[in-house]
Amino acid sequence: MWCRRLAWLLRGQQRGSTRCRWPWLSRDTGTILAVPARCRPTAPESPWCAWQLHRDHLELRYGNTLMRLDFVWLRDHCRSASCYNAKTNQRSLDTASVDLAIRPQAVRVDETTLFLTWPDGHVTRYGLEWLVKNSYEGQKQQVMHPRILWNAEIYRQAQVPSVDCRSFLETDEGLKEFLQNFLLYGIAFVENVTPTKEDTAILAERISIIRETIYGRMWYFTSDFSRGDTAYTKLALDRHTDTTYFQEPCGIQVFHCLKHEGTGGRTLLVDGFHAAEQVLRRAPEHFQLLTKVPLKHEYVENVGGCHNHMIGVGPVLNVYPWNNELYLIRYNNYDRAVINTVPHDVVRRWYHAHRALTTELRRPDNELWVKLKPGKALFVDNWRVLHGREAFTGYRQLCGCYLTRDDVLNTARLLGLQA
Repeated sequence: MWCRRLAWLLRGQQRGSTRCRWPWLSRDTGTILAVPARCRPTAPESPWCAWQLHRDHLELRYGNTLMRLDFVWLRDHCRSASCYNAKTNQRSLDTASVDLAIRPQAVRVDETTLFLTWPDGHVTRYGLEWLVKNSYEGQKQQVMHPRILWNAEIYRQAQVPSVDCRSFLETDEGLKEFLQNFLLYGIAFVENVTPTKEDTAILAERISIIRETIYGRMWYFTSDFSRGDTAYTKLALDRHTDTTYFQEPCGIQVFHCLKHEGTGGRTLLVDGFHAAEQVLRRAPEHFQLLTKVPLKHEYVENVGGCHNHMIGVGPVLNVYPWNNELYLIRYNNYDRAVINTVPHDVVRRWYHAHRALTTELRRPDNELWVKLKPGKALFVDNWRVLHGREAFTGYRQLCGCYLTRDDVLNTARLLGLQA
């Protein structure tokens, strides 16, 4: 198919394109091919490459990836010493100084590299593998955050191990195992933690800075109605994500049950991404609507000395637009504000979409129930996994905190994990 496309391009270019100064280039010899009789592969071990100049971009085929690279983009991302500081990994080139009508004077491709000579004589070099990885077309083929989507049975069968507290705190191996579990499943457990708020804080700080919020740095609660939130009761809590009323919901939540003298109180966990994937498969129009309609979530509190009014805005599902990969679910029926950001002709369709997602989230086979006990700390990806609680009796004491997502992902990347 690519051979036929080459012949077509050589006979009469696409609309808006110009004739190539160097029509086609063989990567094995660097020889210009005026009109190739057949597609010529490169060395057997390396992908095949061909290119063509258009009015404002370079079209480059490398292996199975067809890239369209704008000339301004190619100049802006130059990695030469004068344009990019390799020590700090920061751009030195002033993007605003690049001529928006810039066009290379010469283009050359060898076995592994694209060379562009600009009108001022500056030469930009790009590795072809780098271009595949960093081009828009390459990014569309890549997953930002590898994950394993799960329901209760999938998670149980995976037999994901908890990590011992000492190994977690004192070894890179233990920390890496914990973070790998967390990245893949959105939840992870640490065992044998001393059941105190102070020791839980030490645990959390191993992977992140603790995020201080309106609830303080480390929160500590019982069913004493001390805050204007249903969590501070003995009532059951339906599945939800936390801090939907923040402009940026907290990334990770830590739970540690310090004491429970009574019955009930199991923690409910649901993989929101798994549920959303089912909606996408069964009713893609519902999925797309949930990624586009912005909603307000609100928290109003006037209890004792606590006076807060928080409002966060965003769609229920958040995706990377270039590959439709889900990265955040904002779902909390308790805190959703009045729907006044959705026009009449959309609002009923939104309710249908929301119902479809809620149905998936409430399927019994998606519910993982866990009894939290003193010494077992739970880390939850609040951008992915919904949590809830069954009603309980007696005295129950929990502590926990929120962690900054950037710091957790930074720790994972430093240990060689994709995050």
